[in-house]
Amino acid sequence: MSQIWLVPAFPLLGFILNGILGKRFGTIFVSIVGPISIGLAFAQSLVLFFQMLNADGNVLSEHLYTWIKSGNFEVGINFHIDQLSGLYLLVITGIGFLIHIYSVGYMKGEDGYYRFFAYLNLFVFFMLILVLGDGFLLMFVGWEGVGLCSYLLIGYYFEKNSAAAAAKKAFLFNRVGDFGVLSAVLMIFLIFGTIEFNTINTEAVTKLEHGGIIVTVITMLLFLGATGKSAQIPLFVWLPDAMEGPTPVSALIHAATMVTAGLYMVARLSQLFVLAPLTMNIIAIIGAITALLAASIAITQTDIKRVLAYSTVSQLGYMFLAMGVGAFTTGVFHVMTHAFFKALLFLGSGSVILAIHHEQDMRKMGALKNKLPITYLTMLIGTMAISGIPFFSGFFSKDEILWYAYSSHFGSAWFWGIGFLTAGLTAFYMFRMIYLTFHGESRLDRNVFKNVSESTVSITFPLVVLAVLSVFGGFFGVPHIFHVLPNSLEILFKGFFAEIPSGHGTVTTEWILMILSVLLAFLAWYVAYRLYQSGFEIAYSLRKKWEWAYKISLNKWYVDELYNFLLIKPVHLLTNHFLWRFFDLNFLDRIVNSSGTAVRTSGNTIRPLQNGLTQNYAIIFTFGTFLILLYLI
Repeated sequence: MSQIWLVPAFPLLGFILNGILGKRFGTIFVSIVGPISIGLAFAQSLVLFFQMLNADGNVLSEHLYTWIKSGNFEVGINFHIDQLSGLYLLVITGIGFLIHIYSVGYMKGEDGYYRFFAYLNLFVFFMLILVLGDGFLLMFVGWEGVGLCSYLLIGYYFEKNSAAAAAKKAFLFNRVGDFGVLSAVLMIFLIFGTIEFNTINTEAVTKLEHGGIIVTVITMLLFLGATGKSAQIPLFVWLPDAMEGPTPVSALIHAATMVTAGLYMVARLSQLFVLAPLTMNIIAIIGAITALLAASIAITQTDIKRVLAYSTVSQLGYMFLAMGVGAFTTGVFHVMTHAFFKALLFLGSGSVILAIHHEQDMRKMGALKNKLPITYLTMLIGTMAISGIPFFSGFFSKDEILWYAYSSHFGSAWFWGIGFLTAGLTAFYMFRMIYLTFHGESRLDRNVFKNVSESTVSITFPLVVLAVLSVFGGFFGVPHIFHVLPNSLEILFKGFFAEIPSGHGTVTTEWILMILSVLLAFLAWYVAYRLYQSGFEIAYSLRKKWEWAYKISLNKWYVDELYNFLLIKPVHLLTNHFLWRFFDLNFLDRIVNSSGTAVRTSGNTIRPLQNGLTQNYAIIFTFGTFLILLYLI
């Protein structure tokens, strides 16, 4: 018995203990139970990962319960660990553990402290259920569970209208994606007679026509679900607004849980997706456009957390670009490295926000590098990692994505060009954030700046650990052209994902493209330095020359306004002027009011009979008896 069930059991136990006993036993109890439950899950995940590597077929399975059994049809609660779910387990529990430690210091003194940790434990539990399930049944339970927890945590400060609205927005946009997943699962069951992943991947080639309408529809519906969970065009607008939640929630959503769920589903069903070339092309196109669009928005944002939020949307686009061109291993590689540096950057931004009395506007910051040396150094490392500076973790995974975007069978020079431009914008807006936050003159209130000091150990310790991972994490997937270390991830996933036809490209071409991307990253760094190292003055002059472009970027390409015009206002008009004014008032209300009027009229008619005069009652009784006898005769 491999004891897989212990991995989700620990966070679930933490949720139960904190939810029931947390308020009674107080902060110390919650601060111990919350992080330790995730730490134990991480330790068990580590043990199971190495067991999986030594197991037959690199698979560990565990049957817990048979839910439905009818003839040959059976649906069970089964856990399954292979290379993909094993790696996800380590990322979810490892990053989750560090975020829980960080939260002890960050959320200290908050109302509802126990509630926060209970929700955080539950969030990790549902994400673990999502990746451990051997089929769509458990995956969808986890899928809906992380959606629920995101709603609860984004709306943690529910007394704020903006937080409540952001929570509802996330919930509603994800329901659109859920429709796609449920529709696809129904079609899959009708075709395969099962919803287990292994059977679907194994039999897809024989039961579905390559490039056929059915497999295309199924994969497009699944991808619709992925766009909702993983914030791709057109369902990406909920993720930046999710910044209304506490910073640890942002880190958990962006790095280790919810937004990686859609990518997990695509990678899990790679054998199904490659049978639909049209879907693969659409995934790559959507990913590339999302990456570029989000990066173009991030370059003008002034809220430090929103910069990172659009950065996440952009990086998720990179991952989908990799999946769309068939580079599944590379896409998962970037999921891992992105988890390291994005968790680091979000937690670092939280350290800054906490130190300056919850100010998030970078225009009011500056000169903090000496006040917050650990936060500054670790965030600088995270910035270099996401910007693709050699030899930080993001450099290896980003370069691999760009290479496959160009050379893969599904790739093209256009995909490479969009990814290349996005890489430059990424380096620019990330170093812009660093210079506005930590360099130049202070724009804070003098008394606030005077009292700024480095965060506590519970906050800085996770930053240091994540900084180390952001430096060395990329060496798990060093490209072959370096001939330094074996590509551990390629070895791990050998034969796991669907095989795609080999593309074009030479080693020389790969070196040239890599050098170009590195030069672009340093150029973007230099431009950010020139524009922002001393403040906004130079940037303001450029803004006046390019006012129209600046407004488009600042207003997020008016996507929210477009949704408001095309969907929200028409729905309000429909509900207010037709469904309510006409249907409710003139139809439903009249039915209800008429029934009430009828009862009232009947009561008024009968009431005089109940006047207390016994002779009247005798007459009525006699008359009633006469009618009954008349009926019987």
